[in-house]
Amino acid sequence: MSKGRTPAKNPVALIAGPTASGKSDLAVRLALALHEAGKQALVINADSAQVYADLAVLSARPSEDEMRGVPHRLFGTWDGAIACSAADWAAAAKAEIAAAHEAGAVPILVGGTGLYIRTLLDGIAPVPPIDEAVRAEVRAMEVAEIHAALMQEDAVYAAQLGPADRQRLARALEVVRSTGRSLKAWQAEMTGGIGEAITLAPLILLPERARLYARCDARFAAMLDGGAVDEVSSLLARNLNPALPVMRAIGVAEIARMLAGTSTREEALAAGQQATRNYAKRQYTWLRHQPPTEWPRIAPENVSFETDFEILF
Repeated sequence: MSKGRTPAKNPVALIAGPTASGKSDLAVRLALALHEAGKQALVINADSAQVYADLAVLSARPSEDEMRGVPHRLFGTWDGAIACSAADWAAAAKAEIAAAHEAGAVPILVGGTGLYIRTLLDGIAPVPPIDEAVRAEVRAMEVAEIHAALMQEDAVYAAQLGPADRQRLARALEVVRSTGRSLKAWQAEMTGGIGEAITLAPLILLPERARLYARCDARFAAMLDGGAVDEVSSLLARNLNPALPVMRAIGVAEIARMLAGTSTREEALAAGQQATRNYAKRQYTWLRHQPPTEWPRIAPENVSFETDFEILF
């Protein structure tokens, strides 16, 4: 900490980046650097796949060796049979952050799930429960039908979404049909965020694209050889609802087809690698454009803890 600088009140570090960007390792190294400076620190997961106990391999959840003695929270906390919503995660994260501050430790959020991060910082819109008949009707529609309907019923919000973004389009259409109000109107009333109560030290990792995609390919290949097949086999044996997030994680469907004999190992590898690269690309685009412009964007190899996280030291 610079001479004369007042310590940050309720500091929280945030390291956000696409999958395979090295953010988890960076979070651990930051925690160790803070420890060297005489401060306690812990890492809190903000990745929607790493919350599930069933996805240790396919989510690249850090191992005990990779944690290097740094306390980690909300990794593998949810059973796959229970969907972890952004609101669920944010409530748990708020509790972990409060406990860390009470203990005099610096929480380090790490992940790439934008909805989780936004819900924690900005709060959640108080949208009433969606009418089940409306939900069933919307989910039975093709994505082109959903987009066309939303353009008619909530054109302003529809214009903000891609025509193939089925999940967000369906959510917006469900909300306007069930409540009579635009999702954007509900979002203007968001409550429960902690952004104003903390001192945030954010950092967005944006690796060089070719290097990032190469890491994605290498990592999925390592997963396939490192326990992912057994992990998917165990998931399938549970006969979980295929709509659950844990069953839609990258690699599950690709490996399931291989186990069923409808694809080869080589095809599963290629499909899993492509899905991982596609996901990394979506995360990269979101992180580049959606968070506040004042949040630093930087390549992982150029990070300096003393400069980029100065307020923590």
